[in-house]
Amino acid sequence: MGKIIDVTVPLSAGLARYPDDPAFELVATSRMSEGAAYSASRLAMSSHYGTHVDAPRHFVPDGVTIDAVPLDLLVGKARVVDLQVAERIERADLEALDLRDDIRVLIRTRMSGQMRRRVLNEDSVYLGADAARYVVQAGIKLVGIDYLSIDRIGQGDFAAHRELLGAGVIVLEGLDLSDVAPGEYELICLPLPLVGADGAPARVILRTRL
Repeated sequence: MGKIIDVTVPLSAGLARYPDDPAFELVATSRMSEGAAYSASRLAMSSHYGTHVDAPRHFVPDGVTIDAVPLDLLVGKARVVDLQVAERIERADLEALDLRDDIRVLIRTRMSGQMRRRVLNEDSVYLGADAARYVVQAGIKLVGIDYLSIDRIGQGDFAAHRELLGAGVIVLEGLDLSDVAPGEYELICLPLPLVGADGAPARVILRTRL
């Protein structure tokens, strides 16, 4: 068995989030320390908080919901690539990597590790519209990135989301690839199967290939 690398950002109230998203809340509803028979909590959060998967329904009105995303898209061989660009990932950046034989691609950028900071960094690396079209044309079925959004934060057209999700490409956001070297891995990405939802938090691990 290969080495397991957890690339999930642990969920807490201290993560970056969109200002209009609800705040993360984990509130105790029963405490053994206060005499209750058991401990339990209430959890409230956005479906796009922390490490999460975007289903097509996120931007496609009749698109597939998160509970209907096939698991064979979320589990299998994945390629981690390193793109230390200043801001926008261009089509030429991806073309140079020759991704035609890859159906799952995770992009490590200068943003890895920054999800753990509470302040939202709007100067994040994002996928340009033409780069998103290349992903679709190359036959990639899942693309992941290491910050809150695959689009430019604060830019309202959501070009990458629309291009990718409109073509049925699954988007995985909020990864922490800080300690992951470029190369091939086994990806295991399991979002919560929230019925009818546009996305969901996920536990995501990589396993080195033997």
